[in-house]
Formats: sequence, C-alpha cells, structure tokens
Amino acid sequence: MSIINLSVDCVILGFDDDQKLKILLIKKVINKKGDVQYAVPGDLLGVEEDLLCGAKRILKSLTSLDNLFLKQFRAFGDPLRTKDKKDQSWLTLYRKNPNERVVTVGYLSLVKMEDYLPQASSFALDAEWVGLDDVPKNLAFDHNEIIKSGLRYLRTQLDHKIISNLLPSKFTLSQLQYIYEILLDEKLDKRNFRKNISKIKVIKKTKEKQEGVAHKPAYLYTYDKL
Repeated sequence: MSIINLSVDCVILGFDDDQKLKILLIKKVINKKGDVQYAVPGDLLGVEEDLLCGAKRILKSLTSLDNLFLKQFRAFGDPLRTKDKKDQSWLTLYRKNPNERVVTVGYLSLVKMEDYLPQASSFALDAEWVGLDDVPKNLAFDHNEIIKSGLRYLRTQLDHKIISNLLPSKFTLSQLQYIYEILLDEKLDKRNFRKNISKIKVIKKTKEKQEGVAHKPAYLYTYDKL
C-alpha cells in the first residue's frame, strides 16, 4: 500500500533597507560528503497536526521566526517531486522511508526584514535572506516552482493582511502605492490607484495627517478589521 506524507513549505518574503524583495532560504547538508543545498523552510506534518499550526511550528524550528501571518496559497502533489537523485540523497539521511510520496502545502508571508533575525536550527545548517534574482536554480525538490507560484499568487491576489505587515499602523496612500509597485514590479498611475483603493472597504481614512514633513501633510489611513 502506498503511503502519502503531508508537508508544508513556507515562502517568506522580506524587504531590505533598499526596499527590495528577498526570500528566506535555509541551507542543509544533503549527503555524507557534506554537500549543501538551499531550500525554502519546510518539513513533514505530524499525524494529528493542523496545517497552519504545523507551518508555524516548522518555520520556528528551522529559522526561529515566530508570530508571522501565513497565507496558504497552493498544494503541490506531483508524484515525482521527491524523486530527483539529489533529493533522494537528503531523504535517505533524514527519513526512514525516503521513497514514500510527499504532498506539500505552500504558505506565504511578507515581513519587514529588520523585525526578524533568522537563526538556523533543526536540520537547517543556515538560514539567510537571498535576493530573488540570486535564488539558486537547483533548490531542493520543486522549491523553485513553489517560489514562482507564491509570487504569482501574491501578484494576482494581493492579500491586505499580508501587505499590512509591511506598513505602519497608520500610513499614507503614497506609502501604500509604493508597496504595491514593488510587489507588482510596475509603476502605477497615482489617480487610478487612489480611485481603486477608495473601493476597498478594509482601508479606512483617519482624521489624522502626517506630522513633521516639509510638504503639505497627507491624510493617514489604516487597515480595519483584518
């Protein structure tokens, strides 16, 4: 009888000081020779473990990051996703039954890098922020595709709970537009952007304005009931 294992993999994106997107990757030893490989943080779920609770546990155990808002975006179930030679080498080191099928569920999060200092633990040799353009093309399993899928989800279905993690509790529409432009990787028309934002019920205009700015102070907005 074929046994299917369930795992979670976490696509954690962060902004650096230059407001560029980076991704959190772990480094792990994949064979007895000491060769290493990069991967997104992920591992198997416990038999009776809830998906989201498991994702948070695994992320904390591998990177020490805690209290992140995680958004489930897709499942990955290709029967051959763990069969590559490099991946079988790692599975042989860490799994009792390396040939068993593994289906994984992807979770996504956006954070300010300055608020989180990853520290590797468990089977992770290191945990580091890597620029999206510098991600190795031979990540573990199908993790390159998982990252691409997470970015597609983010850019086609922007989740305001995710975006709110990158903004202060009260922000200007200019700040919000700047975040959108980075995530979508395109320049947005100011008038159309504000027209569209006005239709989003969870974004509320406050009676407060910016303070200590040389230009005309702008009204501050906030996210409501996320």
